[in-house]
Amino acid sequence: MSIFEKLTQSHLLPGWIIDRLKEFKQRYIGDHTAMVLASILVGLVSALAAVVLKHFVRLVHLIPDFFLTWSHTTLIYIISPLIGVLLTVLFVKLFLKGKLEKGLSSILFSVARKSGKIEKSKMYSHMVTSGLTIGFGGSAGLEAPIVITGSAIGSNIAGFLGFGSRERTLLLACGAASGIAAVFNSPIAGVIFAVEVLLTDVTIPVFIPLLISTATATILSKFLLKGQLFYLVTNDWYYNAIPFYVLLGVLCGLISVYMTRVTLSIEGFFEKRQSVILKAIFGGLALGIMIYLFPPLFGEGYHTIEALFKGDTLSLFKNSLFSLIPFSPWTIFIFTCLVVLLKIVATSITLGSGGNGGIFAPSLFTGGLTGFGTAFLVNSLGIAQLQVSNFIAVGMAGIMSGVVHAPLTAIFLIAEITGGYVLFVPLMIVAALSFFISRYFEPYSIYTKKLAQKGEYDTGDKDSAIFKDISLDGIVETEFIALNQNDTFRILIDAFTRSKRNVFPVVDNDQNFIGIIPLENFKEFMFKVEVYDEIWLKDITSKSEITIDINESMDDAMIKLESSNLWNIPVTNQGKYIGFISRANILSFYRRILKKSSPMF
Repeated sequence: MSIFEKLTQSHLLPGWIIDRLKEFKQRYIGDHTAMVLASILVGLVSALAAVVLKHFVRLVHLIPDFFLTWSHTTLIYIISPLIGVLLTVLFVKLFLKGKLEKGLSSILFSVARKSGKIEKSKMYSHMVTSGLTIGFGGSAGLEAPIVITGSAIGSNIAGFLGFGSRERTLLLACGAASGIAAVFNSPIAGVIFAVEVLLTDVTIPVFIPLLISTATATILSKFLLKGQLFYLVTNDWYYNAIPFYVLLGVLCGLISVYMTRVTLSIEGFFEKRQSVILKAIFGGLALGIMIYLFPPLFGEGYHTIEALFKGDTLSLFKNSLFSLIPFSPWTIFIFTCLVVLLKIVATSITLGSGGNGGIFAPSLFTGGLTGFGTAFLVNSLGIAQLQVSNFIAVGMAGIMSGVVHAPLTAIFLIAEITGGYVLFVPLMIVAALSFFISRYFEPYSIYTKKLAQKGEYDTGDKDSAIFKDISLDGIVETEFIALNQNDTFRILIDAFTRSKRNVFPVVDNDQNFIGIIPLENFKEFMFKVEVYDEIWLKDITSKSEITIDINESMDDAMIKLESSNLWNIPVTNQGKYIGFISRANILSFYRRILKKSSPMF
């Protein structure tokens, strides 16, 4: 066990104090008030985590900046990302036993299959690893690590306070929403992200803890992190630009499909390679060469977007070999297209080779450059005069909507971080078009595609969401009296007088399940005492064609119950008899969980 695990698994308070706190919560505070207080706590801690991560990245980023200024050579772009990936891999190997689940897929899996339980180590592991990767220039974003960290904080605070699975999932979502709210100063986008991406079953009362948590996180973040991410200067948009917004929406949708497929393809390529160190060296060097040729790929890329918002087009070429080429509109446009296509390649290499980060920032970066390139080309050709900054902002929402499959989050996030509320209509046009086109080609988002391929993603079916909390071994009824197939009828009669059931499972000498003897199979012999020792149970056993293995899911069990019209199905473990499951018992558990998961407010 690593040092970090020992620290995180040890309680800072004695067990009896924790028990007293839980008792105090139940007796004097109540569940409603406790949830409000917990959501405030989650918001505060998640915001602090976001602030710490942002400052950590800035501190690490000073190292390559220093060498770039001191040496006056851009070769640091080749070395720096490699250092970041290697340090990340080293940290994972030494302190996390070589295991680090990247991306939001693990959080979605926790919500879908683990009742919102997240390992304590995720409260710090993604902060350290993403800080090292991105601080040294890895081409990824901090948002997903912040969301994972916030989710882990919410989940573990819920566990510490003794909340159930429903409340734990809600506080997990509060942590994720607070992370988004803190890093972007966008509380509304944080709430919508939690509802749109994480929570499959939403009621109005759920919004109360989410709103409280994100508001708390935003206030603390504004106090500790001064300034706004982007400053968009715009007063209006014009109706004659609508056809070009439609064009941008279509482009964003197609590029989103490209990004999703390239990401999964490159990550699959790296997953097949066994040597962690060789992957890190190969990926780090490949990434470094790409950044050396195209410096905008360095880090999150927000500085490039900020410069484009200010109209500084030539900032694209800063420290680039392309700056040696005479500038022309076509040079700028082609360079922009190359950066758009290569950003997701750089991000995939960053993550696949061992670095850590998220897809949020690359989506916003790629969208911003897509919007810039579209408006720049139209203006250069003299087709129309478009406001470039508007298209940059709207393009950011378009790619994010298509990649994450979260159009509402994209709309409100861009409106909040740029102050471009006047662009709501263009934002809706582009985000909606991108979402529908992307979803047509890719039914699942970049986060859920792998989970869906493994059958581990719930699409919002409320029954499935409830059944995930019912384990098959928890509802198996074992009070049935099992009989050996070589027993005589007399043994069955004796069992019948003692049993409360009218069905008897039959097994062989090794406890392998053979079949069942229902009441109708033997009632005609019950009063014929003279045949009790002449009838063998194997002769009146009905072979049961439908059984369910203990390792199958509740969804599989329900399908078998529905298709067979049976009230009881035998349960086995590799062919050996265990017990039965019944419709009545499943319904009882279902109603109990449904009652537990009812709205808290």
